Amino acid sequence: MRRDVFQAIADPVRRDIIELLAKEPLSVNDVAKKFEISRPAISKHLKILNECGIINYEQIGRTRFCSIQPQELIPVFLWIKQYNKLWEDRIDSFENYLNKIQTKKDTK
Repeated sequence: MRRDVFQAIADPVRRDIIELLAKEPLSVNDVAKKFEISRPAISKHLKILNECGIINYEQIGRTRFCSIQPQELIPVFLWIKQYNKLWEDRIDSFENYLNKIQTKKDTK
């Protein structure tokens, strides 16, 4: 079953795994050592990330290494990017509001 990339990033543990693997490929055991959940639970998260194409495995001897496939995150980036202007405008508006409040306090 091919899962959706949005399903993969919906879980905070999987987002943390993506962040780890974005820095360097790691063995499955090395990934598991970074978390306080069971090795089987990490394997399940890795399986979901693999099914989405976000990570792939490479067998080197008896060790399976995981590496990130960042191009698979492009749909997420494009979806988020459409809201960038909206949030920039809202943050600018909030900053202006805070500046007005500060100016009023300073003139009192």
